[in-house]
Amino acid sequence: MNHMNTAPACRCGHHKITPVLVILFGLLFLGEHFGVFSAMFTSTAWPILVIVWGLSKWMGGSCKCYACMPNAS
Repeated sequence: MNHMNTAPACRCGHHKITPVLVILFGLLFLGEHFGVFSAMFTSTAWPILVIVWGLSKWMGGSCKCYACMPNAS
């Protein structure tokens, strides 16, 4: 029994929002650690990133571009 999903991955642009925000989140805290960003900037910026992520999920609705592909599970 093969449990591998052989369907091609979705390449829609809206699927890149979450990884980009996670990278920015990490860079934000790393930048504070190395003195690139002040603690004041970081404490203001991280809630904004969370809000942007939440709004992108809320406004994006449910994606059906990958779920409707044949053999997708």
